[in-house]
Amino acid sequence: MAAIESFLEARDFLQQHREDYETAYRDFRSPAMTTFNWALDFFDAQAFNNDTPALWIVDEDGSEQKLSFQEMSERSNRVANYLRSLGVSRGDRLLLMLPNRVELWDVMLACIKLGVVLVPTTLLVSAEDLIDRMQRGVINHVVAVASEGEKFSAVPSAIDGDYTRICVGGQIEGWHNLADSRDASAEFKPDGQTQVTDPLMLYFTSGTTSKPKLVLHSHQSYPVGHLSTMYWIGLKKGDIHWNISSPGWAKHAWSCFFAPWNAGATVFVYNYARFNAKAALSVVCRCNVTSLCAPPTVWRMMIQEDLTKFTVPLRELVGAGEPLNPEVIDQVESAWGIRIRDGFGQTETTAQIGNSPGQKVKPGSMGRPLPGYRIALLDVDDDPAQEGEISIVLESRPVGLMLRYESDADKTAEVMRSGHYHTGDIATIDDEGYFFYVGRNDDVFKSSDYRISPFELESVMVEHAAVMEAAIVPSPDSLRLSVPKAFVTLREGFEPSRELALSIFQLSRDKLAPYKRIRRLEFADLPKTISGKIRRVELRKKEEKRQPGIRGVSEFWEEDFSA
Repeated sequence: MAAIESFLEARDFLQQHREDYETAYRDFRSPAMTTFNWALDFFDAQAFNNDTPALWIVDEDGSEQKLSFQEMSERSNRVANYLRSLGVSRGDRLLLMLPNRVELWDVMLACIKLGVVLVPTTLLVSAEDLIDRMQRGVINHVVAVASEGEKFSAVPSAIDGDYTRICVGGQIEGWHNLADSRDASAEFKPDGQTQVTDPLMLYFTSGTTSKPKLVLHSHQSYPVGHLSTMYWIGLKKGDIHWNISSPGWAKHAWSCFFAPWNAGATVFVYNYARFNAKAALSVVCRCNVTSLCAPPTVWRMMIQEDLTKFTVPLRELVGAGEPLNPEVIDQVESAWGIRIRDGFGQTETTAQIGNSPGQKVKPGSMGRPLPGYRIALLDVDDDPAQEGEISIVLESRPVGLMLRYESDADKTAEVMRSGHYHTGDIATIDDEGYFFYVGRNDDVFKSSDYRISPFELESVMVEHAAVMEAAIVPSPDSLRLSVPKAFVTLREGFEPSRELALSIFQLSRDKLAPYKRIRRLEFADLPKTISGKIRRVELRKKEEKRQPGIRGVSEFWEEDFSA
């Protein structure tokens, strides 16, 4: 069977059984292929004479661009030919630093066609971050938005050799301009076959606890692997899918590129300077968005609006990036009658676990293993456990798993040990096979010899009307070794006060067992990675260094309220 036929057969099988989890999980078979170029073999074939919108970008000022599959195919051919004329060739590494504008999708498709390794990078990187990416990523070429060109001024002296510079959305002296690609040919011929094991994408992880790792994916692991993501979201041909995610991170490729286009759906983007829930919901209604994926921070901002005032056309709602608090899920379902379905995956993989469409959703559960993945929970000795590290069985290695950590054989061996890929995340499993997230290995801690899951306590904290976000870390204690401390960011309209602290402590007493109760609370802005994930490790180190009896500026202890 030809590679494209194998791919389409697997895709169509999952779409046919989108609400029949048992059949989909039991009978799904990953496509068998040795050569495959997703952009040439699949995207271009699906795009031929296809006027369906592939990409729809709406800007805050009301302007918009809507491009068909046929147009995207031709545009990416021109960009591929233009890049080739500048010396960009198979196996080269190209750092891509663009916002959500059409050229981002043009370049991604073009690089896949050329066999170039993409290194997506967020615009939020500092000059120091950029130098690290250029050095460790061994970058040959750069495509960047013109407004960020200044960040590259320090790079030439920091790396060996030179690199091709291509700008978008303006002109930089000494840089090529991608706009010149419009004069290139719309006919593209590849220089050979693409092996499925050829490298395709190199991602720098967000580094919540350590220096970012380099995750290398292949022409199989992301394009084909994201069939599991397509299944989790529940995407169908003709859908309009909006994934609220910033370019430069894996989740953007997950749901703004591969998963929706695998399904033949339209990728929808709404660009804004600052997120406004009311404006975003208005756009969802006006543009008939059928499925929405958003991180927990966005969902928490959404529920500050009266959701009942919006008659949304949405069919599917999903959340990813970090676990979603039950309070948020319940409020959205109460307003719209649609349940946000949680899911789990990593930069190193595609969607591994999820609540798929049409299935029973258990409160607090992130769902069951998705088609193509076999999941086990392992204890510290790598033995099966009811609570343990989420691990992928490698006996039937899923296509969505990374090739390796680039230039780090020791780290690769560490996570691939004992016949499993170890995610570093802890979960429990019930008797029906549903997984419940506990936390990162590095975040779970002990208090009075009890294991504490930060996520469980944080989910209670955000039930308070004043709390926008919370992060739980251990605070040193002479009697209990450590006690749970909450760092809390307040919603708009609330100010730190003794009375508010008492109210939050009362919620903790009402909702949590005594050994889990919040004992200390500090109002503060939460430190985050440039991808938006909370850096609990930073808060934890802050607590470890604090002198006994010394408190933060806006810190309260439960014992302050003896009554």
